[in-house]
Amino acid sequence: MKIAQISPLIESTPPKLYGGTERMVSWLTEELVRQGHDVTLFASGDSVTDAKLEAFCPKALRLDPRVKETNPYYFVMLDAIRRRADEFDILHFHIDYFHYPLFRDIANKTLTTLHGRQDTHDLQPLHQAFPDIPLATISDSQAGFIRGSNVAGTVLHGLPENLFAPNYEPKGGYLAFLGRMAPDKRPDRAIEIARKLRVPLKMAAKVDDVDREYFEQKIEPMLAGDGVEFIGEINEQQKQGFLGNAAAQLFPIDWPEPFGLVMIEAMACGTPVLAFGEGSVPEVIDDGVSGIVVNSVPEAVQAFPELTALDRKTVRRVFEERFTVKRMAEDYVALYRGLLAKGLNGKQRSRGAGVEPEVRIVRARED
Repeated sequence: MKIAQISPLIESTPPKLYGGTERMVSWLTEELVRQGHDVTLFASGDSVTDAKLEAFCPKALRLDPRVKETNPYYFVMLDAIRRRADEFDILHFHIDYFHYPLFRDIANKTLTTLHGRQDTHDLQPLHQAFPDIPLATISDSQAGFIRGSNVAGTVLHGLPENLFAPNYEPKGGYLAFLGRMAPDKRPDRAIEIARKLRVPLKMAAKVDDVDREYFEQKIEPMLAGDGVEFIGEINEQQKQGFLGNAAAQLFPIDWPEPFGLVMIEAMACGTPVLAFGEGSVPEVIDDGVSGIVVNSVPEAVQAFPELTALDRKTVRRVFEERFTVKRMAEDYVALYRGLLAKGLNGKQRSRGAGVEPEVRIVRARED
């Protein structure tokens, strides 16, 4: 199959540091190539891939001090892809909704994975206006917020099976927090839990400009004192030791998380996850098997003995059974084929708002 993967340009694919979407696009692209597909990756020029690379900026836009506006680069890329659309069997977009109007007439050969939150008021008119654009969601929780649109299926994230080695005898004796220093990620909860447990906490987190005021006013004062170490942003290689040596990972979110990649990164290391039951968490964590799902700080503190007693080999086994990139790529290929089979003489069949999706791929919990 000839497949175009269209990645964001803000970060490279894969990203140098933080960048969940670009990392997922990279893993998917490389696995599709490994499985024998003819893949072209549309991304920034500093991306690294075994696929054919088509670059529309020399390097990740976030890292180029000359870049003040990002939209022009996307418009140039989308125009080029639209003119070359006939070269591909499927066009797989990972850039939100920029492409919707331009590709509506060939929607049957497109798939758009939604990587972000879909519960905001402003997105609902968009979903209703483009019911013919096939969408892939990354959890059923995320899909539940999309009304009157064409959700072709849900494909849970996966990562390379050998990306992280499991550590069944961690030496760190600490709790790990990995992600963004943002209000919805609730790093304050992580600090509170660790201090109540009297267990050291290491925080490897990115501070975006939009979250800097929150970090400086809310989190920095909480870092004072013993027991909490703020490491900052770490790269892929550093995650192995950081997650693998942790007694557990804290995921104390306070928002409808679409997926939560850091949970399966921890599971790949054999590290159990203590997560708050928001968004996709109940779909990702097998409660009492790969982690513990709680709804409050007192519950989190109470669950700690059970959490650390979980078998790390079982945590790793759950990852291997449910969250590998091989499974993810196969699920996407099934979606591609299903969408192409629906096409009628190269045109998308009309779908009205509220029509039930015909293709559904969900990796449900196995008892």
